[in-house]
Amino acid sequence: MNESQQTRPSETDTPQGTTRPTIRLGAQVLTCLVFCLIAAPIIWFSRPEPQTLFSRPAGPLTQLLVGQVLALIAALVSWLLFRVTASLASSARTIESYARLDLRGLNPLWISIAAAIGEEMLFRAALQPLLGVWIVSLLFLLTHVPVYRFRKLDGATLAQAAAVFGGSVVLGFVFDYVGLLAAMLVHMWIDIVGLLIVRHALQARE
Repeated sequence: MNESQQTRPSETDTPQGTTRPTIRLGAQVLTCLVFCLIAAPIIWFSRPEPQTLFSRPAGPLTQLLVGQVLALIAALVSWLLFRVTASLASSARTIESYARLDLRGLNPLWISIAAAIGEEMLFRAALQPLLGVWIVSLLFLLTHVPVYRFRKLDGATLAQAAAVFGGSVVLGFVFDYVGLLAAMLVHMWIDIVGLLIVRHALQARE
């Protein structure tokens, strides 16, 4: 299916029959900038050496190398999990949740980069040293509630929540033991694979 046949970027139909506007790439980039602006003063005033943000605990090159390996493993695991759980309600709801994004062309890449930078700067670099992995992961989950639109407490909702919380915990440990650049890479690749899966699923429906 070519790009012109993909889901229209103006609106998305929900199962309830209502139409919700598509979230465009610009909104994702703006969210990234807002997160970075919030994170910057927290990092500057709370870290003893804020200039070392991208060079500890491992050096930048080590972070990039280790991060890329971990990112590819995480992306593979993400794809395999979807293949195993494709028929479950939790997967269907996740696809529904992200169907509002404008996923045409290279947008999955740009959205993933923006999310990785903004969210890792705020949750990992700024908040995690102050609150710890577990509390930050809970906050990470809470900020994703509007995206997933959890409607009722059932097995599918718990599976979605566990995936978001668990992913945040993994990213938190990558940040603690490897570094921020590595966490951003892992986050980016998980999102890229996830958004490509969503786009493929939406195209298959059409």
